[in-house]
Amino acid sequence: MSKMALAVHGGAGTILKSRMTAELENEYRGGLRAALEAGWAILHGGGKSLDAAEAAVVALEDNPLFNAGRGAVFTHDGCNEMDASIMDGATHNAGAVAFVKNVKNPIRLARLVMERTEHILLAGDGANAFAREMKIEFAPDDYFFTDFRYQQLLEARKRGEIQLDHTAEEPELIEEIENHKSRATTTQTESQIPNPKSQIGTVGAVACDARGNLTAATSTGGMTNKKYGRIGDTPLVGAGTYADNRTCAVSCTGHGEFFMRAAAAYDVAARMKYKNSGLTEAARETVDNLRDIGGEGGLIAVDRLGNVALPFNSEGMYRGFVNSDGEMIIEIYR
Repeated sequence: MSKMALAVHGGAGTILKSRMTAELENEYRGGLRAALEAGWAILHGGGKSLDAAEAAVVALEDNPLFNAGRGAVFTHDGCNEMDASIMDGATHNAGAVAFVKNVKNPIRLARLVMERTEHILLAGDGANAFAREMKIEFAPDDYFFTDFRYQQLLEARKRGEIQLDHTAEEPELIEEIENHKSRATTTQTESQIPNPKSQIGTVGAVACDARGNLTAATSTGGMTNKKYGRIGDTPLVGAGTYADNRTCAVSCTGHGEFFMRAAAAYDVAARMKYKNSGLTEAARETVDNLRDIGGEGGLIAVDRLGNVALPFNSEGMYRGFVNSDGEMIIEIYR
């Protein structure tokens, strides 16, 4: 018999307790808890995994601490370009968007692509045009602007690098953020300015409802200082997101190029389908394989029995889950 379960992630990378204040850690834990509560309320009320996963990701997109939606990083040109995808394990239908701008909740748009078009992936101006046709909520540029994110871009430009949020030591940027904390205004409070050592990219959720139906959903702002319309694994079905009731639902986070090379999300399902591995073993082997090819990150996965796996090969991963008993577990470090 199926058991309900829900898991979320807020990114994986170099997350060191030594760089995290108690106040900031509470902010992150609170953000993960809010996402879990939003999704679990739907599951506990007899709702669908599709609605639960979407609601959990919306909560994370609305939180400026995470690199998705409101907290999206800046491109080289100073824009916020976002990607998202969602997949229904019961029907194998999926929807995704890439390169969208000013869409308040890209995951909602991805679901509309799945439900209202014959396509799976829409990108750029076309995706934005579809969003306007669907009357999706847009937000102005200043909604997505955080001073911390902009300083992150300036630092990346100075170094001439395209960077993930989970970079190594950044003493100059850390000093800059501390300066901006002291100048925080009512619209940019200290609690909204994350520690560069702990702020990560990509959010996601996986859910199993009481009927055993699985859903995976993922959303991201991409990489700081990215150029040339770079798109990562998040909107690619099989790379960053995958769901199949016969196996599992998976949402990935990390250096997207490696997840694409490994077809990481589908790889978990394939190990279960063809190798008869259990969820935990399959998920762990996929993350180990990513490490072997040089990839850093992690994933969250759930099967139709309500089992949950949250492996990663980095210093930490913002993660949490709720099991069928309603027990909530939230963790950050290794």
